[in-house]
Amino acid sequence: MLNLNDKKTTGPAIRLNSADNVSIALTEINSGARLPDTNIVTREIIPPGYKIAISDILKGNPITKYNVTIGFAKDDILAGTMLHNHNIEFKEFHRDYAYTKEFKPLELLPENKRATFQGYLRPNGSVGTRNFIAIVSTVNCSATVVHAIADHFTKERLAAYPNVDGVAAFSHDTGCGMEMTGEPMDLLHRTLAGYIRQPNVASSLIVGLGCERCQVGGLFQAQKLEPGPNLRTLVMQESGGTRQTIANGIAIVEELLIEANKCRRQTVSASHIMVGLQCGGSDGFSSITANPALGKAIDILSQHGGTGILSETPEIYGVEHTLTTRAASVEIGKKLIERIRWWKDEYAVGRDVQINGTVSPGNQHGGLANILEKSLGSSMKGGTGPLMDVYKYAEPVKTHGFVFMDSPGFDPVSATGQIAGGANMIAFTTGRGSCFGAKPSPSIKLATNTPMFKRLEEDMDINCGAILDGEVDMEAMGQRIFEYFLYVASGGKTKSEQLNLGRHEFIPWNIGITG
Repeated sequence: MLNLNDKKTTGPAIRLNSADNVSIALTEINSGARLPDTNIVTREIIPPGYKIAISDILKGNPITKYNVTIGFAKDDILAGTMLHNHNIEFKEFHRDYAYTKEFKPLELLPENKRATFQGYLRPNGSVGTRNFIAIVSTVNCSATVVHAIADHFTKERLAAYPNVDGVAAFSHDTGCGMEMTGEPMDLLHRTLAGYIRQPNVASSLIVGLGCERCQVGGLFQAQKLEPGPNLRTLVMQESGGTRQTIANGIAIVEELLIEANKCRRQTVSASHIMVGLQCGGSDGFSSITANPALGKAIDILSQHGGTGILSETPEIYGVEHTLTTRAASVEIGKKLIERIRWWKDEYAVGRDVQINGTVSPGNQHGGLANILEKSLGSSMKGGTGPLMDVYKYAEPVKTHGFVFMDSPGFDPVSATGQIAGGANMIAFTTGRGSCFGAKPSPSIKLATNTPMFKRLEEDMDINCGAILDGEVDMEAMGQRIFEYFLYVASGGKTKSEQLNLGRHEFIPWNIGITG
């Protein structure tokens, strides 16, 4: 398990673990500067968030951060040298998965001491943080129709329904060219059904064309969905085409709005909060501030019976052993490694993607050398509690506490899977800046550093850079984030909601062949 409490600040730099051979620059450090209380003199300018060698490192030796290997020295490296992808080599290395070795059962608070929020209790016992009408397309050919129906319901037209948060369209880009059977179709079915069943959705209208491979009837049969007053369908080839289907859809939604508006928030346990964990535009501070702070909040939420879903499989690669060691069972730990191996041995073979080493230009500019270093920070979002289960993409999440869901690192695709799995909120950390939203679940943006927070304050909800500024410690920031969970879950508007983001971020993972 990662030790997050062994940090030591040396003037403008911080060493994250006493065993590390690097420190992280907190501010820009000039060339020739001596680090306080050391004999180390910088050999070049060190930008904020970048690594400094604090001892000589021989060629081929591991480079460690938080006492975790993030790469190997390409050449002999002298103390005081800036470390980045130019002198850090990415390669495979052995990791001891140590299944369950550090497992500790989660200590739940008694129910009478758990936090509460104001949520929408659904007939099946799930609880929504929002109250949406969903218009879902089965095929790209009905995308225009579902968006036209949703766009009809402007802010002015929805004013008569104060208890409804909106009418949202969810379309995708597949159709006749996709595989008829197998995991690609199963995955799409799971995703569509997950949004239909989403706790934040009061009712849904499903719109198909009629000749697509993902048929309305096939979807309903595969996912055991039943048409009813709150689940309606339209097929364009049977409804008179584009214009008539739009008119029919508007009429149906007007009926659905009347019923959805009857929903009222009521006091419910925080155990009903399920947060999808995301990070994008990460930087060298992500593993120091926002990610571990979010992890603290997830630890607190788990104690109250809630759930945190860590995803983005390429962005835990290299540090998966820090998760398997606290798995609740050997079987759960092996499920995680099975997903990693599928990515490495089948899905990403021969492709220039994150899991094969290279992170995005923005990540690199922010001080992250490779995927091992990014994964180190990304994994921290899940906190320090036991890993309770591992899910495939868009599978319904049934387990409380900290869980993992297989997904790509592309945030809209990953969040789509989490929301389909039941996440009624998203928490998104960023160091470079993100303008993300994901209807129907509110998205909370957590900044890793104060300069970016101030620059993008209209998009950021919480400034975790206050940790670096010495204004608050990690424990207090974790509590602040948890309390913000309760505020948002009760109807408080996030910055992304104020900006009406999330209209275009429904992107099911397309893992199949387009024929």
